[in-house]
Amino acid sequence: MGIGSWFAVLRSGLFLFCALVGSNVVAHAQADDLVAKGQYIFALAGGCACHTDPKGTPHAGGRAFPIPLGTGYSTNITPDKETGLGAWTDRQIHDAMVKGVSRDGSKILPLMPFEAYSGMAEEDLRALIAYLRTLKPVKKATPPLKTRVPFVRSLATPVYLKVFGRFSSSPPLAPKSGIERGRYLVDRVSLCGDCHTPKNSMGVPNRSLYLAGASAKTGFLGEDVPNITPDKETGIGDWKREDIAELLISGTKPDLDNAQGLMAEVIQGTPYGYKDMKKEDALAIADYLKSIPPIKNKIK
Repeated sequence: MGIGSWFAVLRSGLFLFCALVGSNVVAHAQADDLVAKGQYIFALAGGCACHTDPKGTPHAGGRAFPIPLGTGYSTNITPDKETGLGAWTDRQIHDAMVKGVSRDGSKILPLMPFEAYSGMAEEDLRALIAYLRTLKPVKKATPPLKTRVPFVRSLATPVYLKVFGRFSSSPPLAPKSGIERGRYLVDRVSLCGDCHTPKNSMGVPNRSLYLAGASAKTGFLGEDVPNITPDKETGIGDWKREDIAELLISGTKPDLDNAQGLMAEVIQGTPYGYKDMKKEDALAIADYLKSIPPIKNKIK
């Protein structure tokens, strides 16, 4: 083989090497971007605070929630292979989030808001799952369901969902701005209605009081939750859009009081929460809340 041929082979090999290195760099950059986006979605979801016991390890589950005739516990969402999501595929995590189906095919209690998450955009779901993979694995088994009703998971849950369930189809992409962005975040990511819409004794939301607040008896974990509709007497009708955005990001109300309880938890996050929200997203939420029908519903 002549010198020219050797140089041709060398050039070809060098080109191939550079192409492989370049493609790996691009792939790593894309993966990093996906995780970063997932971290932001995680923050918009209040740090998935339900999966953290206030006195326990972040993301390891075990937080108790009252359900009709019993108590349910949030699950470990760290990538531990025995007690968390480490052995789950991306599809299995996806289906748990939007269909309420566990890895073994069993039904997940609607305590997990999979009906709301069923409308989360596919791009956001992929990113969120990628971020969950990066959490520190924690070995902690989820406490068993406590209930006085037999077969509540296998029989009662399917009946409940058949009668009361409202599932949506995940759009490929999320709205990027404006009131539609705010609606999407409120209903599909930040899940404001989970706390601010009252529920009956079976856990069914009273949709006629959408975001109109809930008393300790009908609220989440026994807390009074305020009316966030634009009613001027009992809601946030006198708040400016900047006031709403400021509360979401800093936890400070217009009267300089601070958010407490569950709202404070989702703002602070674990460690990412509403405090990490971009100002334009906070304002989009504010614009949406100011656009919904005012409902007179005094909580305190």
